[in-house]
Amino acid sequence: EFPAIAATARESLTEMRRLLGALRGTDGTGAGGGERAPQPGLGEVERLVEATVRAGVPVELSVELGPAPVPGAVDLSAYRVVQEALANVVRHAPGAATRVSVASDRTGVSALIVNAPAAAPGAPLETGASTGHGLVGMRERVRLLGGTLDAGPLPDG
Repeated sequence: EFPAIAATARESLTEMRRLLGALRGTDGTGAGGGERAPQPGLGEVERLVEATVRAGVPVELSVELGPAPVPGAVDLSAYRVVQEALANVVRHAPGAATRVSVASDRTGVSALIVNAPAAAPGAPLETGASTGHGLVGMRERVRLLGGTLDAGPLPDG
């Protein structure tokens, strides 16, 4: 499952490059064309959770999407936030029981990702150099769409 996790991390970086390219008026390669491939959204969260479960993290999923369609940028950003949060659980709390709740209504989308402490004490899986963009990237994505993101430990760890 680690290759799958690495692939999703690369997808996230590619998407961020696309976003930055769009903001700069280029596709990030200097060619100016941009990619037109379909982007993931909340409809693919179940598949993302299944991959995380295969990686050894027990995940409980609840998705309640309202009848109104979620705007594309919000749909993609919500998916990426859930993806990064689950990647953080795999990296920093391997084996921790995790709950993912996603809901939408006319006012917006909310995603709640809560994990227990790591199943076994020890070092996180990734101890090498990090890009440091995980939480920062999630906050920036959410802020660009007028939302908020809260992250941090709960009283039980």
